[in-house]
Amino acid sequence: MTQTRYAPDRGLTVRMVVTMFLLGLLYVAFVGALIAVGVRAIVVLVLAGGLLLVQYFLSDRIALFAMHGREVSPQEAPELHGVIDRLSAISNTPKPRVAIADSDVPNAFATGRDQKHAVVCVTTGLLRRLDPLELEGVIAHEMSHVAHRDVAVMTIASFLGVVAGLMTRFALYSGLGRDRGNNNGPPIGLIIMLVSLIVYAISFLLTRALSRYRELSADRAGALLTQRPSALASALVKVTGDMARIPTRDLREAQPFNAFFFAPALSGRGAGASLATLFATHPPLERRLDQLSRISAQLGRGA
Repeated sequence: MTQTRYAPDRGLTVRMVVTMFLLGLLYVAFVGALIAVGVRAIVVLVLAGGLLLVQYFLSDRIALFAMHGREVSPQEAPELHGVIDRLSAISNTPKPRVAIADSDVPNAFATGRDQKHAVVCVTTGLLRRLDPLELEGVIAHEMSHVAHRDVAVMTIASFLGVVAGLMTRFALYSGLGRDRGNNNGPPIGLIIMLVSLIVYAISFLLTRALSRYRELSADRAGALLTQRPSALASALVKVTGDMARIPTRDLREAQPFNAFFFAPALSGRGAGASLATLFATHPPLERRLDQLSRISAQLGRGA
């Protein structure tokens, strides 16, 4: 693959490899536990594997459909295409497909399994609120996700979190985990449920930790590519502030896609700051702005 001009991030690469390795070990142990208690896991694994392949190869189309986005031509959105054309040229990356979602939630996301199958989607709410330099900063952030390949990793990692629930439901509803007539045996259904909850919880925390780091990495890469960290910081402040004015119903509808958004559509704060941070898909706004401020200072010194 062509070398891009986005700043590499070895820390992100290491975290992606470690996350996928740990998730792989986790699911091997999960399948082993199910087999040990009598579940014919191969049936469910085939089903889950098929769904994973669909999610991986059709992730761009699924995301656009779910967010009511549609691809637009240069004639329909000349300014947006112009920004992406310029960023593709200066970053030495293939131009992704361009889409717009009709939503007042000011946000953007990138998806697709690789650079040749990527799509960048922005909402109408974002286009109305940002000036051209702020929009460029957001798009550079999103395109860096594709260049760093963390979009594909997040697609797989986020899907693996639902496999435990899928296997549990299949086992319980089909009776594959029954005690097979031994009334004095261990409660198989309860064991499956507990194991699944543990697997889901670990997967959830691993995925959220990777998601938070990749957002910081994309902020850094996008700011260094455009050489305008202040524009990205301004966009972050504007989007986060305006999010509070969006109806809660609309935010909740977008919330399942938080891990792929430029900024979270809705984040819980009632459980305490540390717990909220642990469960968050994005790092705190203050941390993102602090990193951009440091990058701005470095660029000002010619570093």
